[in-house]
Parts: sequence; structure tokens; C-alpha cells
Amino acid sequence: MKALLRASCSCLSQRWIFALFAFGGLLLGNSMRVILSISITEMVTTAREVIRSTDQTCVAFEKPTLRNVTIVTGKTYDWDEYTQGIILSSYFWGYAATQFPFGSLSERFGGKYLMGMGIFIPSMLTFCLPSAVYWGESSALIALRVLMGVISGAMYPAVSTMIAKWTVPGERSKLGGFIYAGAVLGTVFGTTMPAVIIRYSGKGWPAVFYFFGALGMIWFPFWVLLTFNEPEQHPYISEAELNYLQENQAERQKKKKAPPAPWGHILASKQFWAFVMALVGCDWAYFTMASDLPKYMSNVVKFSIEDNGYLSALPYLCMWFSTLVSSWLSNKILERGLISRTNVLKLLASISLMGPGLFMIGASYAECDQIMVVVMFIIGMSLMGTSYPSIMVNNLDLSPNYAGTLMAIGNSVAALGGIMTPYIVGVFTPEQTIHEWRRVFWIVLIISVLSNIFFLLYASGEVQEWDSPDFLRSKKKAAAKEVSGDEAITEKPKSIITVDLESARF
Repeated sequence: MKALLRASCSCLSQRWIFALFAFGGLLLGNSMRVILSISITEMVTTAREVIRSTDQTCVAFEKPTLRNVTIVTGKTYDWDEYTQGIILSSYFWGYAATQFPFGSLSERFGGKYLMGMGIFIPSMLTFCLPSAVYWGESSALIALRVLMGVISGAMYPAVSTMIAKWTVPGERSKLGGFIYAGAVLGTVFGTTMPAVIIRYSGKGWPAVFYFFGALGMIWFPFWVLLTFNEPEQHPYISEAELNYLQENQAERQKKKKAPPAPWGHILASKQFWAFVMALVGCDWAYFTMASDLPKYMSNVVKFSIEDNGYLSALPYLCMWFSTLVSSWLSNKILERGLISRTNVLKLLASISLMGPGLFMIGASYAECDQIMVVVMFIIGMSLMGTSYPSIMVNNLDLSPNYAGTLMAIGNSVAALGGIMTPYIVGVFTPEQTIHEWRRVFWIVLIISVLSNIFFLLYASGEVQEWDSPDFLRSKKKAAAKEVSGDEAITEKPKSIITVDLESARF
């Protein structure tokens, strides 16, 4: 049986099997993160109607509907904009706090089970979420989302550590871009399916959480059975593929266990902080869209729940396609040696940082032109797709040995955007007017510009010297020699003084 399984599996590229299930994991993880953004529009009672001037509101377009069709939405709650902002940001309170410990654990023990846990436990919590809301309303929902964020913090550090071990430098943009594209497609899936489920399930918004929770629990056993921490541990990988990975991963120092993370060198590295700043700028725009685009489409542009789900997902679908195309394109450019890795990185990162903010502002100036608003968001988010073969894999360029730690620190800082953006939207848009939302989009652009400037000045696509265990060991040896040399110098005068004293006695 084992021989048959080996023969069957060796015909398949195991690094692409890993990539496929990692793609699926990020898809489900991101879906569970964003489904609340659509569902909350059906969970909340419209407590009051605000009278606005005609230049700050849009008129709802009533579409013809089928007769005798009743849409069950589920129980609703009287939560104001501030409370909704707290609810939408609560996931990131836990998410930001656990990036670093999970990054260290994934480098020490491998990312397989941490990644699995980061999907499976949030899936169970998602499945239980409707019951928790019925029991404790907003307080229970916030507590559950915080806990989901705590566990989900394992996803990106774990998968980043595994990507470093399952990819070679020439394929890193392509394979890494494919895996991270799962997160984008997860946003598409998580914004389209809730509208469909609410419309046709007959159970209302609770069915959304049952559906996604069940999917995550189904994914888990396949991940455990078919993926492994590194190629050397895989029992069914072909000898040819194993040799290929080993021969092309010299920088991973497989035969030498990497020492503890060189914190002094990492924190003093301008290249590392350029990576962090790019994550901050990119994630600020992404979280603004992921958490609050459905509210903008519903409350400002006046799309129905069904149209809201489809049209909120369309920018992410185009972003997913852009991710795949830019990953393939960057890989081809690097293969032909047309531009250096660092310059490709800066070019793609600049597109992903500047594009979304500019087109968000453009969407606000399109005001009530529904088609133009959707087009602006589509172009902006499509341009953000270039971040995945650039910014999102830059930690692997800088330090394959400490990729998990770098991603953990970067994600911890960037996740602050997930905490702050829903709160800022709640504070800046109490009346849900176009002018209020325009200020939110200007904040996105300012942060993106500052992040991009820093990245252009200091980013690098090359492995840093502090990544090498030999570099760190040589530093320790040099320090030890310096100490021993100082001791010898201090001891030598003592010997001379002793001789002089003895001769003086005679």
C-alpha cells in the first residue's frame, strides 16, 4: 500500500500539492474574516432615517422582484455605527497580538499544524457564532471575533515559513503569488456567498456562518494528511523533486540549524522596515475595503443586498486575476534577467500602494454614478493585486531562515490597520454621506504615499547577511576573540609588574 501510494504521489509535484491546499486554507481563512462585513448589513436594524441634502446621498433604485418571495434575514439588532465599527475591528485585536509568537513557533516546530489550527478552530467558532450572538448580542460577538483573531494569527507566519521551505528563488514569486491569491479569492468568496445564502437558504444570516464553518472543518483533514513541514519530511515526494529543491535552496542552510533570530540586526535593518511599511500601507487600503466597502455600497450608493454582495466581490475577483498575471509576469522578467529583483519589487509595490488610494478617491467623486463607482473600485483593487508577488513575499527575499518571524512582526504592525479602519469609518461617517467617506479615502491615500516613499528608498530583494547562520556565528567568534584579546592585554602588565617587584626585593 505504501509503495502504491508513493508511486501515485511521486507523479505529482508535491510543492504544488502544498501550494494548492495552502491556497485553499488562506481562501477559507480570509472568507471567515470578511463574511461579517456583508452579513452585518442584515444583522442590524435601521434605527433611524437621516435627512441629507441631495448632493450627499444617492437615491435607491428599486429593482423589480419576484412575487410571493419572502427573504428571511434572521433576527436583527439595534447597533449604531460606532458599535458596528468595534465589532468589525474586534477580529484584529486578537490577530495583531499573536503574530509574533506564532512566527517563532512556526520556525521552531514547522508551520503545518499551526496553519491547520489557524483554520480549524476559527471554523468551529464561526459555526457557533449565531448561537453566541443570540445569547450575548454584541458583547458575545466581539468576544468570539477576538478569539477568532487570536487563533487566525497563525495563518500567515505558518504558511510563510512553509513557502520558504517548499520554493526555490526562481519560483518564489509564482508559487508564493498563487498561494497568497487564495486570500484574495477568499474575499471574493466571502462577499458573494453571504448574499446568495441569505437570499435562498430560508435561514437568514445565521446560515452564512454555518456554511463557512463547515467548509473549514472539511478542509482540515486533507491538510493534515497531504502536506508536510518541509520536503525532507515528505514520505512520498519523488527523488527528482527533492533533489531539485535541495540543490536550489542553498540559502536555506538545511544542514545547519539556524540560531535564534538576530533581533538586533533585524530591528536595525532599513530593508526590513521598508517591508513593514509597505505592509502597513497595503493592508490599510485592503482592510478599509474588506471591512467597509459593503457598507459604502449599501448605505451610500444604495445597492440591494444581492447586488451589494456581487459588486463588492467584483473588485477582489479582478484583484485575484491581477495577482496571478503579475506573479507570472514578474517570474518571466526575472527569468530573462531584464530587471533586477529589487527593481521588480519596487515597481510592483509602487503600483499596489498608489493605485487603490487614488481610485478610491475617484470613486467618491463619481458620487451616485453606480457604474463609475464600481469601475473605480475594480481598477483600484486590481492594481493592489501586484502586492502579492512583491510585498507579500519580500520577507522570503530578505531572510528565508527567519521568514516567519519577519512576516509575524510585519503583520502585527499592519494588523493595526484592521483595528483602526473600522473605528475610523465609524467616527468619520456617522451620517454615511459621500463627503464623510471621501475623508476616509484621503486618509488611505496619504498612508499609501508615505509607505511607498519609504519602500522606494530602502527596499531590497536580496538575502540579507544576517540571515546566514555563518554570519551570526562569525560575529560571536569575533566577539569572543575580542574579549579574550582584551583579557590577555590586561593580564600582561600584571606579569611585568610582578617581575619588577621581585627584582626590587633583591
